[in-house]
Amino acid sequence: MNRILFVNVLILLVFAGVFYWSDEKRKVESAMAEGEVLPETDVETAGSTSVQEDRKEEQKEDYIHWVDFGVSKFALSEAYEYDRDTYGTKEHIGWIDLLAYTAAFTGGSFDDDKTVCKYMEQMKEKIGQGEELQTLVKDLEYFSYYQEAYGAVLSGMVGEYEIETVSEETGRKVWEKRYGLKAFSPIAKGFPYSDYDDFGVSRSYGYKRNHLGHDMMGQIGTPVIAVESGYVEALGWNQYGGWRIGIRSFDQKRYYYYAHLRQGFPYQPELKEGSVVLAGDVIGYMGHTGYSTTEDVNNIDQTHLHFGMQLIFDESQKDGNNEIWIDCYQLVNFLYRNQSEAARNKETKEWRRIYQMKDPSAEAYERTADYSMYP
Repeated sequence: MNRILFVNVLILLVFAGVFYWSDEKRKVESAMAEGEVLPETDVETAGSTSVQEDRKEEQKEDYIHWVDFGVSKFALSEAYEYDRDTYGTKEHIGWIDLLAYTAAFTGGSFDDDKTVCKYMEQMKEKIGQGEELQTLVKDLEYFSYYQEAYGAVLSGMVGEYEIETVSEETGRKVWEKRYGLKAFSPIAKGFPYSDYDDFGVSRSYGYKRNHLGHDMMGQIGTPVIAVESGYVEALGWNQYGGWRIGIRSFDQKRYYYYAHLRQGFPYQPELKEGSVVLAGDVIGYMGHTGYSTTEDVNNIDQTHLHFGMQLIFDESQKDGNNEIWIDCYQLVNFLYRNQSEAARNKETKEWRRIYQMKDPSAEAYERTADYSMYP
């Protein structure tokens, strides 16, 4: 009897062992099928909750944590103009690829215009000779990093779009299809302003911190322009920025921050969180509100627009200690070449853009949004 009992227990143990290792094998194969690479030392603990959490954390951290955007106005102009002029040809190279290729050689430095031209011309020549981009950059260790980083900054600014122009023959407005710069300067055409590179300088209100934006000094009421199409993510009072607007790009990579807007009439009245705006729209008005816990207070000495751009590779970077703000000085100076023209409505005292735009990247959002700046 004891022998029979012993044999039965042994059989049960064997079956239990087979079932256990079959189940572990299934877990490992499933994980591998999903693209999760498991170290050999982890096979025994493949089903462990703690190990799975560690892997999730490792995967979550696989994104860019910092970008030093030092691309000069000269480099932006050179890359953009080649992109625009060769679009639709075999020699075409996107401006982001041109800039990333150059940065891979210079370590992200664009201080020397001759060096910038050297590497851009080198890339143009090789692409013109029929060399493929993947082959050209395969040995450039940091090309993919710069491509992703610069793409996060610039990817929504160049592309196909339609815009109203005035016909020379009829003098009437007509729609014109274009490929090129579809982002705009933050200040409307015809309104003077002054600026300098003040990114990183000290600020003391509330607590000691660095200035993570670009100040553009001008006159109260100067129309403030949406640089890129997107949706309003933040709107209202902030004790540091005063009346401010935060606009998120449709690809979620860029957050544009417009602060210290005008007392009493800071932005267009129909704007709400969730509103869709198009690049070139008048969204608000320059002022000097802020530095106060009380709403609608002018506590900033000099009238100016604080313009900032935050890059977001992971949502954990949106708010907190992991935020990435870039120096916009060179970019703003580059965007000066494309200013939105506005006219004032005498009755409402609002400024509106004169020439409307159709941005393909915004079409789906305009159709599905509850409200838009221009329904």
